[in-house]
Amino acid sequence: MNTERTNPEGIERVAIVFSGGPAPAANAVISSVVTAFLKDGREVLGIFHGYSNLQGYEPESGSLVEGEHYRHFGPADISGLRNSRGIIIGTARANPGKGIESMEDLNDPVKTERLRNVYEALRSLGVDAVVSIGGDDTLKTANLLYLFQENLSDTEKRIRVVHVPKTIDNDYRGIDFTFGFFTAVDVMAKELLNLRSDAQSTSSYFVVETMGRKAAWLSYGVAIAGEAAFVLGVEDIDDSLLEPGTKELSLERMSDRLVDLILKREQEGEHFGTIVLAEGLAARLPASMISSLARDEHGHLSLGKIDLGKLVAFHVAARYEKRTGSIKKIKGLQLGYESRCAPPHAFDVMLGSQLGIGAYRALVEHERDGEMVSVSGQLDLEYVPFAELIDPETLKTEVRYIRPGSDYHKLARFLETRLDMHSRWNLTRRRESSS
Repeated sequence: MNTERTNPEGIERVAIVFSGGPAPAANAVISSVVTAFLKDGREVLGIFHGYSNLQGYEPESGSLVEGEHYRHFGPADISGLRNSRGIIIGTARANPGKGIESMEDLNDPVKTERLRNVYEALRSLGVDAVVSIGGDDTLKTANLLYLFQENLSDTEKRIRVVHVPKTIDNDYRGIDFTFGFFTAVDVMAKELLNLRSDAQSTSSYFVVETMGRKAAWLSYGVAIAGEAAFVLGVEDIDDSLLEPGTKELSLERMSDRLVDLILKREQEGEHFGTIVLAEGLAARLPASMISSLARDEHGHLSLGKIDLGKLVAFHVAARYEKRTGSIKKIKGLQLGYESRCAPPHAFDVMLGSQLGIGAYRALVEHERDGEMVSVSGQLDLEYVPFAELIDPETLKTEVRYIRPGSDYHKLARFLETRLDMHSRWNLTRRRESSS
């Protein structure tokens, strides 16, 4: 392996921190980061389980232990890693920035204690830069670590930070598609196609909840590729689906909308189908239904415990029977976890690999700090400052929703069963059959 330095000054040792939920091609990113730095004669450490070990670091209690808290990467460690499943260094949802909600909070030694621990832990390992890999919460943490260091004294060393965006939800600003998204779509779409064949064979319906806490990118992708009859995401909520005079989602109104869909399909001779719902819809249910749910380290509700697919399927079946006097077999289920560590698709491997190389180039070739690695066009690398992605007042990331009326939105709407289009389709079919 070539060890001639591109830039011998500055970064001698880099640490990789992966945080949040798993995503296909995670190891492609890690492998490419390691490959790039090792080829340039630099050291790479993999920190185990996100920020869990770093945020609790206490020098007086002992140093971090190799093999227990982190690992050194060598050339043999990355052989065949690029296409492997899972995350070689593990992950966790530890949140060292918990409680920091404004720039003023960064001056509070109590609120920044865990950030200080992370910084000191990395210092103890001789780390010069961090490659952060994760979702929007991890981007927030990376930005806090970057901002925290602005208050350091002149004698304290700064550790540079770059971030690689990761989420199967694809709701990231600053990049078109995140690695793992297409693999997750494909895995769940194939499951949906199996369910569609089952529904067709049994003249029934499946109501499928997919992951997508805030935006419906994943649900739309699954519905399009899996030939769903209908898809509903948080971006589709309007007054017709809300409890009158509130911002709460009405189960009764949503169920009636889906019964309308089923009845329209029956008029067309289609007595089966699949319906896809985005997980994030659960967060809009009446407060009485979700107020008791637990929250994670980042304050997110445990939406999976609601089991939205089963809940909606039960209500749709009841509304169908009440409106028609007949019984319709309607089952609900959740999809998502089975896709997070699936074998990555070639595109996700290529995308993840380029993002990993981009982290190296950002730090070594371009001497960037406080920026996110992105791509556009033909995987052309770009670098987006954290300041362009994070609200300066709340220090939170901004979610990228599907734009209603966008071509991606229209694609799903065009392919699904639409109540306002079926009458015209019926008329056309009658004319064709009469001629």
